[in-house]
Amino acid sequence: MKKGLFITFEGIDGCGKTTQIELLKESLEEKGYTVLLTREPGAKGLGEKLREILLNYDGEVSSNCESFLFLADRAQHIDTIIKPAIDKGVIVLCDRHTDSTVAYQGYGRQLDLEQIYQLNKIATNGIIPDITFILDIDIDTSLQRIGKGRDRMENSGREFFERVRKGYIEISEKEPQRVKLLQGNSPIKDIQNKISDYVQGLL
Repeated sequence: MKKGLFITFEGIDGCGKTTQIELLKESLEEKGYTVLLTREPGAKGLGEKLREILLNYDGEVSSNCESFLFLADRAQHIDTIIKPAIDKGVIVLCDRHTDSTVAYQGYGRQLDLEQIYQLNKIATNGIIPDITFILDIDIDTSLQRIGKGRDRMENSGREFFERVRKGYIEISEKEPQRVKLLQGNSPIKDIQNKISDYVQGLL
């Protein structure tokens, strides 16, 4: 049986990744591929409980605790959902993955980047996405798209998101083979076409 693909979508809040991931799922299914759309945090099961804590807990959450909660969600996600699907030949599309922890907790919360990379490797058992799309937008556009109904992470402040955005850009520069940086302010169809071209090259 042919092994599946693991494709992840990243970017600061409001970048448009959710739209693009759904468009790619629809396109691939029309071509006859079996596709699994999932997310971090909050994959079906335990992940849904962890997502509720991470995004809506109204008490103090230390930066280290936050990181380990995301990593716990990821370990469960990889072991029970992502790897079994890939092994069955499914194309897995994931809304956020390891790069989010690097960008948000490493750059945003300013935790030790090397430790974050090592912990990600443990949580994923070394599984790496075949390709990652980062949609880049400016902070003003992000805040405007998020609006006022913000969760705990979205309320982290402008300077935090400036660091997160910088982190994503640096990730794309360090791993150009895997990570593709796309302009999130481009027309939706243009972004969709670029993503489709990249994915077609992997199929």
